[in-house]
Amino acid sequence: MVLWKKEMIAMMMTTLLACCLGSVAAFSRPSTRHQHRLVKTFISTTSTSITTSLNMSSSSSATATTAAATATAGIGFIGLGIMGQGMVARLVSQGVAGTDDKPLVVWNRTPTKCQELVQQFPDATIVIKESPCDVVRACDVTYSMLSTPEASQVVFDAPDTGTLAGVGEGKCIVDCATLAETDMQRMEKAVTAKGGRFLEAPVSGSKGPAIQGSLIFLCAGDQTLFDQVKDNGLQAMGKASHFFGTSVGAGTRAKLVVNSLMGTMLAAFGEGLALAESVGLDPNTMIQVIGQGAIASPMYALKGPKMVAQDHDPNFPLKHAHKDMALASEMADKAGVEYSVMNAAEKLMKRARENDNGKLADLDFSAVYEQIHIDSSSEFSDKRETL
Repeated sequence: MVLWKKEMIAMMMTTLLACCLGSVAAFSRPSTRHQHRLVKTFISTTSTSITTSLNMSSSSSATATTAAATATAGIGFIGLGIMGQGMVARLVSQGVAGTDDKPLVVWNRTPTKCQELVQQFPDATIVIKESPCDVVRACDVTYSMLSTPEASQVVFDAPDTGTLAGVGEGKCIVDCATLAETDMQRMEKAVTAKGGRFLEAPVSGSKGPAIQGSLIFLCAGDQTLFDQVKDNGLQAMGKASHFFGTSVGAGTRAKLVVNSLMGTMLAAFGEGLALAESVGLDPNTMIQVIGQGAIASPMYALKGPKMVAQDHDPNFPLKHAHKDMALASEMADKAGVEYSVMNAAEKLMKRARENDNGKLADLDFSAVYEQIHIDSSSEFSDKRETL
């Protein structure tokens, strides 16, 4: 009897959709491909979900999902900010997610970012959910990439709607943010207590590498989960993945070492450029000289000309760079490591972050160069226009 009812419902749905197609055909005579898209689309009443298999104009109101997406566990992604946008695009472009059998299921605090993703990939199967909880429930594996520890905690812990609320037996969380190691350990404990699996996977790389799929993942936690995602999701988004063991926190420690060194290198490079300009040397020529010697660095080659031109369009916001450097300084202090050079660079980044006049915090971390000139008393620095 139950089966008969299901069959009747299926027949009614098929008839209804066929009628819809007939009505559309009377006006526009859509292609066979467009008919196929219409057949597999229906309105969802449970979430604000959008499939890009339906080719809609940008002005259309879209709250649709596919039957395939509801029946098949997808790949989840929470957080479509500067980093998340590039990462999730790689999952789609490399065929890891966004297909009928593996829909991409997303959520972002600013919903327009999700809609932009839909428009970017009009032929992919993308489902937008109303909460992180809904994403996790709809997926086997969910990646999370949030910008700050504060944002991460709010999204993870939100009662009824947060990431943790969606975790159940077998659900997998891969957190790619840079947080304090205690944050990662707390989240792992909460996820595993509900029968889920957890992998910390902070990344080395900024906006450009995220778009290009050349991030480096620094992982720790559930090794079976690492083995499960390293050759698909992580490979699509990055050029390398390293596993530092089953003890969560090791990946974060590795990331803080990398980012602290990177911030210190850029601060030193900025001081060198400021000195060159202040003693009458052409800074662009000096950038070439540095690139030809033993201290050559891809970061210097990329950031140098932009620093001279005062172009600090954010790839890695200064406020986030300072956050990582401050966490690394705390880690060094607890470990009893002499860290005076790194600490000096952290203090310089802090002054830049707190400089309200220049409003440097939201610019790229290369904007520390502006703070260097603000702190300098050379004739060149005094005459130089600051942002």
